[in-house]
Amino acid sequence: MNKSSIYGLTLDQLIAWLEERGHKKSRAGRIWNYLYRERVTGFAEMTELNRDCLALLEEHFELRTLEEHVKQEASDGTVKFLLRLQDGNLIETVLMRQKYGLSVCVTTQVGCNIGCSFCASGLIKKSRDLSSGEIVEQIMKVQFYLDAAGQGEKVTHVVVMGIGEPFDNFENLIDFINVIKDHKGLAIGVTRITVSTSGLPDKIKEFADLNLRVHLAVSLHAPNNDLRTRIMKINRAYPIEQLMEAVDYYLEKTNRRIMFEYILLRDVNDQREQAQELADLLREKKQLASVNLIPYNPVDEHSQYQRSAQESILGFYDTLKKNGINCSVRMEHGTDIDAACGQLRSKQIRQSAEKNAEQNKITAG
Repeated sequence: MNKSSIYGLTLDQLIAWLEERGHKKSRAGRIWNYLYRERVTGFAEMTELNRDCLALLEEHFELRTLEEHVKQEASDGTVKFLLRLQDGNLIETVLMRQKYGLSVCVTTQVGCNIGCSFCASGLIKKSRDLSSGEIVEQIMKVQFYLDAAGQGEKVTHVVVMGIGEPFDNFENLIDFINVIKDHKGLAIGVTRITVSTSGLPDKIKEFADLNLRVHLAVSLHAPNNDLRTRIMKINRAYPIEQLMEAVDYYLEKTNRRIMFEYILLRDVNDQREQAQELADLLREKKQLASVNLIPYNPVDEHSQYQRSAQESILGFYDTLKKNGINCSVRMEHGTDIDAACGQLRSKQIRQSAEKNAEQNKITAG
């Protein structure tokens, strides 16, 4: 049976786990330092721990549960990692070089059930949630990559925008955030962490109640129910009215800014009248709301959607700005590799299936 990742424990959880087994609280701090400051690659490197403690850790935990399957490096410095989990499933993690630092986009689920019709992530349905350790280990994989380059670079920002719906894996998401923001470990500031959701109203409210002070982004992509239901299946269960009620609760509870993500699809949701409708929808929230306009990365399996013309992107942006809505157009990364979220994973799975089919054909012949 596979052992779990030690990266899944928060510091408090590690302290409790050790004390239950008769070990001192102080050993948790040493282990934490080995994991996140010294970044050891094996338990044997934790030389200050006694033999019994090391044996206990090795009996119950793994340090490395993710295996690099494919790595793509783009000309702009973006690196996409396709990682294999212990059960053979594949996930994606992306390193992006920004002006403000090094940002990592992590995955929270194997597959996705949200059903966005334009997204490569949803081509393969969700099979399971990732553990908190598997999410944290994605950060560690990237940090080990940076360490190996010898330039002294560190992950400074984290976006939870990879494959899956983070709020559908809520408890593991919260443990992940508590691990990476711990000032004794990776010490990634809460203002440098962004969680993106497609809109689960109850979880948005629960997230607000926790007051973690991390950034929240909502994948909106349409200004009305008819259009949003057509491109995002989740809107059938949680229409815009419910989503906006939860957003209002979040804003009142936290008084924190919220970002609305809006992917632009040619002749679908990118016209000036839809921009005006979006501005009207957000008018009462505009003091704390901003819109991130996202140029579409075409996906072979979703050939009904095309990238918006530059004229449409600029027109949409101009309409929002004239209505006093704070907005920006997302800078693109990794355009010369499989840039769309889930695209590399889907391609690898498809190629593997085609190879197996061809092999079976040869064998049968």
